[in-house]
Amino acid sequence: MTRSSWARPAVRIVGNAVGVLVGAATAAFLAQTALPGDRATAILNIRAGQAELRTPEELAPITAEFGLDRPLWQQYADYLLGLVRGDLGTSYLQFRPVGAIIGEQLGATVVLAITAIAIAWMLMVVWIVATGGRGPRLTALGSLVDVTTAALPAYWLGIILLLVFALGLGWFPVLGDGTPLSLVLPALTLAIPLAGFLAQATRTEFERALEQPFALSARMRGQSDLGVRLGHVLRHASLPAISLSGWALGATLSGAVVVESIFSRPGIGQVLVSAVSSQDLPVVVGVVVLTAAFYVAANLLVDLASALVDPRQRAA
Repeated sequence: MTRSSWARPAVRIVGNAVGVLVGAATAAFLAQTALPGDRATAILNIRAGQAELRTPEELAPITAEFGLDRPLWQQYADYLLGLVRGDLGTSYLQFRPVGAIIGEQLGATVVLAITAIAIAWMLMVVWIVATGGRGPRLTALGSLVDVTTAALPAYWLGIILLLVFALGLGWFPVLGDGTPLSLVLPALTLAIPLAGFLAQATRTEFERALEQPFALSARMRGQSDLGVRLGHVLRHASLPAISLSGWALGATLSGAVVVESIFSRPGIGQVLVSAVSSQDLPVVVGVVVLTAAFYVAANLLVDLASALVDPRQRAA
């Protein structure tokens, strides 16, 4: 593989990722400026815990602190430059950098997301290998389960798992207490629908690969059916699911916001809920921008890997 064969698609992919990030950051900035009312007044009212009219003397320090007296284009430029430096702004309520507030809880959310993706892949592999190409009835059942699980709302599924396995059977703690057991139900809540999506993307390719010459040749050499499915067919059929892994990470991080609220787990979900309830807009925007950044970064890595592996993408 020559350098020129992958340099062009790599530049294109990175350029698209940067464009998406700038677009997400711009949308977040415009959301702040589009809200009705004076932002300085809103900040003072949030800090004071009550809404009232403010005098120009009271507003002047806030206006200077947040640069609200500068032209909108300059505020936008400062905002983008701050993001490049890792500065997500300052919390209206806590008087602290937004990055520090999010960073304190980010680790718990990342652990939850990675655990959920790992469980989703395990569930998908077991289900596809067990039902793929096993005859029309079992294949139809497998496809039905794929569609059904992929459509399950995380909020509803989380409550059901909580009622049955935590409150009913008592197998797991009701609230997130930081132990490995408290991670199981939240991870399953995210993993089960994701496994359905991955299975939908994999099933058709898996059943097609079962009839390919390399699979038939492996059977003729005496390899077991399970060995053929795991060692040969799955490797080829899982490419669509691998391509979806970037989306899966972003979707899982977004879904973690809801799941952490259901199971009272620490994480950026709790940060977001608290910020929304207190109208701490910089923290809300910081969570949105950071989630978009994770989503884009994951897709960037997947796209670059695909461009390196797949000659058709390098030629595009």
